[in-house]
Amino acid sequence: MPAPGHSPAPPGPPRALQKVDLAVADAVGALMELWGFRRQLGRIWAVLYLSDRPLAAPELCARLEISTGLLSMSLGELRRWGVVRSVEVAGDRKEHFEPETNVWKLVARVLREREQRAVEGALATFERALHDARAALVEVDPAVKAAARFKAKRLELLVELSRAALNVLRILVDSARADAGPIKALSAALGRGRRALRA
Repeated sequence: MPAPGHSPAPPGPPRALQKVDLAVADAVGALMELWGFRRQLGRIWAVLYLSDRPLAAPELCARLEISTGLLSMSLGELRRWGVVRSVEVAGDRKEHFEPETNVWKLVARVLREREQRAVEGALATFERALHDARAALVEVDPAVKAAARFKAKRLELLVELSRAALNVLRILVDSARADAGPIKALSAALGRGRRALRA
């Protein structure tokens, strides 16, 4: 009989669906690693995403076969990114968790807070270096002037590339909507391209 204030834990998914959850969790975890995050972050989010109800920590640990400490640390990081949030479940005092299901919103946040900032920092460095290289063009020494001209041309290319990348990132971030419009548009464009190639 459950203790006062606690309802019995709902049964987990059938074995066949457990395999589905774990396969997807491992695939998402691998993708997260490629993007520079820890694998467990993706695995936890995937299990929550495929669950039809919020899950408590003990059930997450059991499904993923991970320790309470690892889960706690990972949930803290996921919450900081806005990927997972705590929710209350009536009749159960345990803390439960549910995922952010708008995947495009998650991608846009990472692009804005990490990739965009990194490109902005690189662009600022390239622009300062270009300024210094151009300043060296007034040197009397022909060798120094030639080297400065060469470096300036190469730096101009880096600046242009960084500005283009920044524009793309800003477009992606600014266009993030609940209907995943940018992803649908990109998918449609790719589909048209494939059909054109087959025609």
